[in-house]
Amino acid sequence: MIETILEFDKQLFLYLNGFHTTWLDALMLFFSKSKVWIPLYFIIVVYLFKNYGSKDGLKYVVFILLAVGLSDFIASGIMKPYFQRLRPCHDFLSEMILVGNCGGKYGFVSSHAANSFALFFSIYKIFGQRNFWTYFLLCWAIIVSYSRIYLGVHFPIDVFLGSFIGILISTLIFEINKSITK
Repeated sequence: MIETILEFDKQLFLYLNGFHTTWLDALMLFFSKSKVWIPLYFIIVVYLFKNYGSKDGLKYVVFILLAVGLSDFIASGIMKPYFQRLRPCHDFLSEMILVGNCGGKYGFVSSHAANSFALFFSIYKIFGQRNFWTYFLLCWAIIVSYSRIYLGVHFPIDVFLGSFIGILISTLIFEINKSITK
């Protein structure tokens, strides 16, 4: 059963990894760089303080930092070393397209997907679904996550479960806060 799932994951990866153009290569590399996120984080922090004041703004910034930081730690610090699943570019490089560097040896689960979905879902929990930032960050998280497959450094299951971890951790942090503040 696991072999069937892993083979499906590989075939889906090869299919999704195969859509390449020069301009898309550059765009996916751009979205995948963590330093690109810094201005986005700054804008979100300013927006939170502007709309919620210093006390609640700071509280929300701390929640987002906890969600993203914990998601990153679980993905990179616990799951990758524990499962030791090779990245596609370390497993079957001759069958796929690699754009940029391969990265670390292990890829299960995607930290990029976990972090971007933790950020998105934290914003969803703060603003709700009818907000520009919610839609924008959902699109951002999807593009960042797909970029990892496109670039050749993660399997679809790595990305899907990384996304799930980000959403789960964000949900837990906000639910714990609700239960404490009641």
